[in-house]
Amino acid sequence: MRAKIAALLLLFLLSLGLTGCIRQQPPVFRIGVALYSQEDTFISTVGQKMERLAKEEEQKRGIKINVTLVDGDRSQSVQNEQVDRFLNQGYDIICVNIVDRTAAAVIVDKAQRANVPVLFFNREPVEEDLDRWESAYYVGADGAQAGRMQGQLVLDAWHERQEILDRNGDGILQYVMLEGEPGHQDTLLRTEYSIKTLQEAGVPLDRLGSSTADWQRGKARLKMEQWLKETDTTIEAVFANNDDMALGVIDACLKSGMQPQDLPLVVGVDATEEAVQAVRDGHMAGTVRNDAEGEAAWMIQVACTLMESKPLEEVVELVDDHYIWLEYSLVDQAAAIAEEQAP
Repeated sequence: MRAKIAALLLLFLLSLGLTGCIRQQPPVFRIGVALYSQEDTFISTVGQKMERLAKEEEQKRGIKINVTLVDGDRSQSVQNEQVDRFLNQGYDIICVNIVDRTAAAVIVDKAQRANVPVLFFNREPVEEDLDRWESAYYVGADGAQAGRMQGQLVLDAWHERQEILDRNGDGILQYVMLEGEPGHQDTLLRTEYSIKTLQEAGVPLDRLGSSTADWQRGKARLKMEQWLKETDTTIEAVFANNDDMALGVIDACLKSGMQPQDLPLVVGVDATEEAVQAVRDGHMAGTVRNDAEGEAAWMIQVACTLMESKPLEEVVELVDDHYIWLEYSLVDQAAAIAEEQAP
């Protein structure tokens, strides 16, 4: 009898211990991240930083965070299917770098039906689509600000070394414009405000060419090669809506036999690692930093707060109930060199 009582007591204690172990397991949160294209250097960087920051947040919060990245391959229908899978598999939150900014309503409605918050990032949906549901948000930066900063980089160069920049000595800045994806809000705003900044400062301008290169380095290289062959007038400046296209311009110029000191003044946006190195080397006049670290950090912070059912107001002040805006910053050669030398 004593042996039976001891055995039962042991089983009871073991069951308590096992229950305690189960209860001590940290909760697991799953974040689905749908990227428009992992071929885009900046977007790929944001995804990688989200994975790293999620690991750091696990330690701080005592939770488990699984981040799953998928590539939409520039297809909205493919991305819609990826979002469906995230929702059907019970993900806690989805982050969407949408392929077609005019197609967000479909994703918002699906997320609302599943009661899963959705964070759009970098590619801003139409405002009316975000307004469809209180748990739809956008994290990104103002494309007009990036355009103004690009314009300021060129304006500073014009004021400081016009005699060098104005290679034909006609007092007019001859330039070409490489645009990103047609219809993308950053394409429209960066293009408009970069030139508007110079116009407002009274800089005489002569646009020799303008073309889309869909944010892609290879397409930008081919277009610049064409311009170099077809344009009789010297191209003195190149505005590229992002760094990948700016680097494609430099590829074309160097391939043509142009020496580094003879390159046109080239400006981009994003401050990717390779572009910042090109700025240090003097191949690019400058770039505008698109805060990939900040973008990834805010998405992880907001995702964790929502998943823990805490008030979002504890971590961020939303603009118009849906928007988290980040700031761009200038990266000229001095800033790029200082950044490299910083401890």
